[in-house]
Amino acid sequence: MKKVLIASFSLLLSVAAYAQKPVTVGGAPMYPTKNIIENAVNSKDHTTLVAAVKAAGLVETLSGAGPFTVFAPTNAAFEKLPAGTVENLLKPENKGTLTAVLTYHVVAGKLSAADVANAIKAGKGTATLTTVQGGKLQAMMSGKDVLLKDEKGNTSKISIFDVNQSNGVIHVVESVVLPK
Repeated sequence: MKKVLIASFSLLLSVAAYAQKPVTVGGAPMYPTKNIIENAVNSKDHTTLVAAVKAAGLVETLSGAGPFTVFAPTNAAFEKLPAGTVENLLKPENKGTLTAVLTYHVVAGKLSAADVANAIKAGKGTATLTTVQGGKLQAMMSGKDVLLKDEKGNTSKISIFDVNQSNGVIHVVESVVLPK
């Protein structure tokens, strides 16, 4: 009996360790024991996002308890914006607009890929997500891809799902979504 309990406990520890295995994003492991900011600063694919979060004064918020679901645009996503947009947003006089754009990428609570898929199914093909900014994002399927549609009608594909954090989850997106 003691051997069975030890073997069962060992199996549970192995499963728990596997479940906590970090996802690699931007060449860096994202540890589920670290918060959103502690992980994001290590991703070489998210340096623009991190700079924007710092400029907007959101580091403390996204380091907080949450939970948050962050749809994190890559550097390449920011590069798709018209020339000069990022530089303009990072100016101190545009902090309010920058904050609105960034918080439009955040939903209160922790929504896993399965949660998003279930919401899309329950919504008969579309799920409405209310962002921390107050705007709406529409989540939908396109074949096997999950897309987010912003209030301007632009779409962004989620390319990496379920990057778990101690204070929520990150889903990497290929385009910046914009509020009205």
